[in-house]
Amino acid sequence: MDHMERRVVVPGDVLSEESKRAGEGTYVKDEKVYALLYGIANFREKINVIPLAGKYIPVAGDNVLGTIKDITFSNWIVDINSPYDGLLHISEYPRKIEADDMSKYLRIGSSVMARVKEVDSTMKVELTLNDRRLGQIKTGRVIEISHTRVPRLIGKGGSMISMLKKELCCNIFVGQNGRIWINGSEEDMDLALKTIQLIEKEAHTNGLTDRVVEYIKTEKGGRQGCHISG
Repeated sequence: MDHMERRVVVPGDVLSEESKRAGEGTYVKDEKVYALLYGIANFREKINVIPLAGKYIPVAGDNVLGTIKDITFSNWIVDINSPYDGLLHISEYPRKIEADDMSKYLRIGSSVMARVKEVDSTMKVELTLNDRRLGQIKTGRVIEISHTRVPRLIGKGGSMISMLKKELCCNIFVGQNGRIWINGSEEDMDLALKTIQLIEKEAHTNGLTDRVVEYIKTEKGGRQGCHISG
């Protein structure tokens, strides 16, 4: 067996016939090692299971906000707020560039709006920037909420996010990984930040959309229209 093998396991999965290999997140019964948690099993000498509850697991088609953490010969390695890194291949950048020039376009620490292109069975996560809505973030702010709150922020059929873009006068890009980019005037971004935090806090409650509309109206204090930022 490959010592670096990793796979997603659920409680009760048999991981080994050798009880001495039991590590964190496992238990032993009748000399066999079982998974105690839902998580990623790492098979080394000891078998450990890292819990996945509450972690973002990428799915093809997801929009994500990521930060470049490393550059290899032809891939940018991207932190996507997940147990898995994203790989952004040089061919998925929207213009042709040479491998030697990669850091001129996206350096370590750069933030990007990307899409998950493919996830294979070994959880290799391939990203793309090949869409005009995607690319490097150079302005605005990035905020982070729990990825489990993202569906509430988007709303049924995109109802909540459409309303927010209109009422908050900001560009908003929602990453399924819980990171959100907002861009507008300073005053509008401040209100957007507070509104998104309110949605995160009260995501489980009923009548949320009406309350959010009311909150924005009160915070604007009768101010109509949008700030035009330069």
